[in-house]
Amino acid sequence: MSNSLTTYVKLHKVSLVLAFLSIVFYYTFAYHLERTDFVKLVTLFAALFFLCYKLVQFEKWNFRFLLGIGILSRLVFLVAEPNLSQDFYRFIWDGQLVRNLQNPYLNVPDTLITQSNLVIANAQQLYEGMGSLSARHFSNYPPLNQLFFAIAAFFGGKSILGSIIALRGISILADIGIFYFGRKLLKNLNRSPHLIFWYFLNPLVIVELTGNLHFEGVMLFFFVWALYLLSLNKWQWAGVVLACSISVKLVPLLFLPLFLKHFNFKKSILFYLIIGATSLLLFVPFYSPEFIHNYSKTIGLWFSNFEFNAGLYNGIKQIAIQFDAKPWELIKTYGKLTPLITIATVLLFTFLRKNQDLKVLLSSMLWILTIYYFISPTVHPWYVIFLVTLTLFTTYRYALLWSAVIVLSYFAYAHADFKEHMGLVAIEYISVYAYLIYEIIMHRNKK
Repeated sequence: MSNSLTTYVKLHKVSLVLAFLSIVFYYTFAYHLERTDFVKLVTLFAALFFLCYKLVQFEKWNFRFLLGIGILSRLVFLVAEPNLSQDFYRFIWDGQLVRNLQNPYLNVPDTLITQSNLVIANAQQLYEGMGSLSARHFSNYPPLNQLFFAIAAFFGGKSILGSIIALRGISILADIGIFYFGRKLLKNLNRSPHLIFWYFLNPLVIVELTGNLHFEGVMLFFFVWALYLLSLNKWQWAGVVLACSISVKLVPLLFLPLFLKHFNFKKSILFYLIIGATSLLLFVPFYSPEFIHNYSKTIGLWFSNFEFNAGLYNGIKQIAIQFDAKPWELIKTYGKLTPLITIATVLLFTFLRKNQDLKVLLSSMLWILTIYYFISPTVHPWYVIFLVTLTLFTTYRYALLWSAVIVLSYFAYAHADFKEHMGLVAIEYISVYAYLIYEIIMHRNKK
């Protein structure tokens, strides 16, 4: 062992031990964890969050070291089948359709599986794996997302594992892209570039995006890239890239009205036209008379039919039940109100804040998305990763806490009927609310 290497090991021996433990725990998570084992799952998450905190604390200026640990942590999952989510079966199903030039928005899997000439490899296994809920609904994944599914299906061939590896490769590359552009954006905002590691080493990010193959990371890659371009005043290209982000996941649509104040009126109209034209080009290959109806119908279900890990909604439901309200009727009524409250929130932050400043714009985005998730009847753990990303570019940190405590919602996975533990959900939200209130008070005192 050379002197320089010996010296390096001596100087960083604690961090090297922490990094080794992280890799071991991620390996255990990937290959030796059943999602029904809630105690083991939460214990692993807690240990990984502690190790993440200590690694950033000890090595926050050692960018190559932490970047390497982040990449290695992701590569551990490379050949593992996702163990906390079955969504990847639908990803591969849609990808097989697109690869064979069939429109994934026109037929539900329940219908397609009955066809004798179905072009999907491993169709029965994918159909059974995705579950009945996904199988009876039209695809809700936007067009650019479908393109990535098709790429994974192409490289995976007729192998499900091959498609999983391809999807995972896309996810890892997206996270590296977020690291690259996020670090540059932090510098342009005069913020410490080491903050990007609260995303790159965050266990929720690694487990849910690389491990479970959710595409928030790909959406965030385009989103952070667009913000970086905005910080350079390259707003035309930012519009193109932001449209790509929307075409992976629709969530950034929430922020479009904010640009009315960020730009002047004329420039904002041009910005919207660029986003609209790019989005249209991406949707055109999938257009058919039935497409808009099927797609909007599926999106609408998220507001009026599904509920999971909700904050405000669960509180209202518990009170309503005491007055003999019917939960299945309440969710439909609440689902009609949620979009209205969201629109009102967006308009308030559009016209009452000085969004010309990129820092203020980012802060407005953070608050809008936070309020949206607080009132939403469905908040899956990977949703919070968007908040984690936004919070890096502001002075707030409650989203980092949420990324840790949201693992309590995995209790539902311990039961075949996905029954939630309302006490654990209450602990999750009360801790987030309390820390958020604390941060608001501290910010006001500083001012």
